[in-house]
Amino acid sequence: MLWLFAALVVDGVDGTLARAARVKEAAPRIDGEVLDLVIDYLNYVFVPTLFILEARLLPAAAALPLAALIQLSSLYIFARRDMKTADNYFRGFPALWNVVALYLFAAHIDPWVAAAVVAGLVVLTFAPIHFVHPFRVRDNGIVPPVLAVAWCFSTLALFLELPESVRASLLAVSSISAAVIVALGLLRTVRGPQIASNSSAVSASTSATVRPSDSETR
Repeated sequence: MLWLFAALVVDGVDGTLARAARVKEAAPRIDGEVLDLVIDYLNYVFVPTLFILEARLLPAAAALPLAALIQLSSLYIFARRDMKTADNYFRGFPALWNVVALYLFAAHIDPWVAAAVVAGLVVLTFAPIHFVHPFRVRDNGIVPPVLAVAWCFSTLALFLELPESVRASLLAVSSISAAVIVALGLLRTVRGPQIASNSSAVSASTSATVRPSDSETR
């Protein structure tokens, strides 16, 4: 889980580092966005699914079918050309199975409750709802990044050997910050995209959200 957490942090900065190093100029034959998708699928979907199976977080009778559904639904998300809206919200549950695995493990959730959670998230993959990308969505100012940082530190602390009362408090902070981030996405689903204050922003927010090429990904 610590390695998956490290991969989550790296995923937040790899694009910035690649642009700073001018990778597209230095290695023009390498498509970094495609490589990013391959690595993301490994870290966000495949390895967490193995973790869920090996840790026996799901009932034995439902484990393999649900694992297969996780893989298939995630392939749908990663293959969508309109994975994200023009204002950088994800369409449907964005295959964050590493985070799901972490909560199922850290919160000691009953296997059948965990199965219901997994099944529900598989369904939400195809639902017409939105999820926040904390570091790219601009609608709510610094709120999403602050919540993401709070989530990051409180969740990382769950891996430490701490008194149960402290651990319960950290889990509460982690869960609440994650819930607020999810709520911001649901708010976007209800209200629709915000109207920009100038014509160029209006044009950007109302333009087609289908990716013009396969290189525009997560």
